[in-house]
Amino acid sequence: MLRGKSRLNVEWLGYSPGLLLQNKPLLAGRTPRNLRGSESSLASTLKTLLFFTALMITVPIGLYFATKSYIFEGALGMSNRDSYFYAAIVAVVAVHVVLALFVYVAWNEGSRQWREGKQD
Repeated sequence: MLRGKSRLNVEWLGYSPGLLLQNKPLLAGRTPRNLRGSESSLASTLKTLLFFTALMITVPIGLYFATKSYIFEGALGMSNRDSYFYAAIVAVVAVHVVLALFVYVAWNEGSRQWREGKQD
């Protein structure tokens, strides 16, 4: 039998000496998780990932060509060489904005799922 500080440490981890001597599995009293909730969570995560993947491809490329031809060359009258440079800056900023939005949405989705799991 464990005594003193060692016994407290073992009990703090969730095990008592009596449980260690029994042949029952430790998770026998727990009910299995709801698999439907994890499937919908996985589908939601996949939809979010695919949405932001499409945004990551289309938004910077679209903004690059749109700002190059319509804004920098058309409205501002810049040369072809200068418009490439400034349109590339706009595309890089767009990539950072899409990434920041993805991190924000993923962070909120993860904390929402954590809260729902904690209430179960």
